[in-house]
Amino acid sequence: MLLYYITDRSQFSGDEASRRKKLLQKITEAAECGVDFIQLREKDLSSRELVTLAQEAIRLIREIPASPTHLLINSRTDVAIAAGADGVHLRSVDISPKDVRGIWSFRGDRSLATPSAVPLITVACHQVSDVILAAKNRASFALFGSIFQKRRNSQFSTANAVPAGLDLLRQACRQEIPVIALGGITPENARSCIDAGAVGIAGIRLFQENRTRDVVQVLR
Repeated sequence: MLLYYITDRSQFSGDEASRRKKLLQKITEAAECGVDFIQLREKDLSSRELVTLAQEAIRLIREIPASPTHLLINSRTDVAIAAGADGVHLRSVDISPKDVRGIWSFRGDRSLATPSAVPLITVACHQVSDVILAAKNRASFALFGSIFQKRRNSQFSTANAVPAGLDLLRQACRQEIPVIALGGITPENARSCIDAGAVGIAGIRLFQENRTRDVVQVLR
């Protein structure tokens, strides 16, 4: 089971410096526990602030011996390259995976970038047709949801949207791309997502509101 932590420092208490410190501590904890992917999703930061934060996170992750954790940047291919991240997470309004790979191949000083010349690319998917398109565009993974909760972000859907549910997840998982399930997932319902065909699960509160080591132990 792959584990995918999506960050949101706004959920932490305190001032900006305190929230940033707590976020980096949570990223370190996740990497120490073997969480496979961390998606840095701090959309309110400027490009400079996001690069700096990503570089700090990458440094902490790479100080952990044999950590399998990959850092992905939400939506910003330019920031991912500048910071030396392992890849990006793309929304429906972002450039295509094909474009990302084209930009990545001309990124210049590779000493700043991931050791691999091939970026990891996850794509936000909310319908089976999105998953089919992600597979066609050769994304690494489809991040599919919301499985168990209403989609409150208007970027993805209307306020009255209902959860995708396990039946739609099963259809998504039949496509030619690995699917990671997202949305309202808990240690109690995670197994149903895997049984539906997902290769992993993703979440924000799942990791941020719990002791990550305990969550990882229960899930795996």
